[in-house]
Amino acid sequence: MLLISGATTAALLVLALLLPVPFVKMAPGPTFNVIGAQDGQDVILIEDTTTYPVTGALDMTTVLESGGPRGGLTFVDALASWLDPSDAVVPRELLFPDDITGEEVRSRQAALFSTSGSNAIAAALNHLDLPVRTSVVVNAVYEGTPASGLFQTRDEIVAVNGQPVQAPSDVVDAVRNQPIGTVLEFTVRRAVEEESTEDGEAAEPAVEELSVTITSADNPDDPGVPYLGIGVGELYAADFPITFTLEDVGGPSAGLTFAMGIVDKLTPIDLTAGQHVAGSGTITPTGEVGPIGGIRQKLAGAREAGATLFLMPVEHCAESEGHIPDGLTVTPVATLSEAISAVEAFAAGAPVPTCPVDSA
Repeated sequence: MLLISGATTAALLVLALLLPVPFVKMAPGPTFNVIGAQDGQDVILIEDTTTYPVTGALDMTTVLESGGPRGGLTFVDALASWLDPSDAVVPRELLFPDDITGEEVRSRQAALFSTSGSNAIAAALNHLDLPVRTSVVVNAVYEGTPASGLFQTRDEIVAVNGQPVQAPSDVVDAVRNQPIGTVLEFTVRRAVEEESTEDGEAAEPAVEELSVTITSADNPDDPGVPYLGIGVGELYAADFPITFTLEDVGGPSAGLTFAMGIVDKLTPIDLTAGQHVAGSGTITPTGEVGPIGGIRQKLAGAREAGATLFLMPVEHCAESEGHIPDGLTVTPVATLSEAISAVEAFAAGAPVPTCPVDSA
């Protein structure tokens, strides 16, 4: 009997160790050289204008999350991560509230990634004193809402009920200034993928203008307020095509490296000059660099990939102290111009700014 009881206890203990726990593991994720190629295609594809050769690497860094909205992280996994200084384990509700589905998380992360690319284009063009084209677009369509199946991300909103749209607030006002249940007619421009050409290459997408009729509903997150279930923002573009070809990557933190990569390709000066540089940071259209998540994991991932210089937002000086890998110089920046100057100095062998010792 005692033997059976001990075996049962051991089995229950093993089962407990393998059961999911309500935490998320954050570990160093893959890096992507934004001035290089991924799967045979330029990560930043710039066409129909003059570009210049680049050397070295300019890596965007990522964080690999395990245990998201649906769980899956076991106690054993969590314990191993607690013992690994390059990992972090945080309560799941901090990143994924219970009322948000996995599909909603993916949709929002994709929208943030799209916005970061758009902002990076504007920041780079502004830095280079080149023209910036601005349009109002759908940057997210949320599942289970009136907009689901009617709108697509990147739809350009031209007008609502015949009234021209010039800013995202025009769309918000058009919806919220009418009672719940109002039928609204949107005029949108949508890119339509055409059939391949005779030589098998994908044809340039065409743009069609169409009408989308939708009825507003009561916002479950803000009762009494009409909503459609879309996110609306400004999309920035150049007078020539700039495309980010990475897939299955989300979040806003690639903005800084994307903007630097565009500047590098559009200027005759070889920015990295053969050096291996990495970084992370959000970017505004005017070039301000903002904080991101997972800085410790990104520092570790950058060094593992071979980077010797890492650019990060100034806000992370205290958080990074004591977690900078050997062989990695870390430079805090507040603007795109500061980041570019730091890389140029590093490539030339000159000193670059570092965090103050008493940053904590």
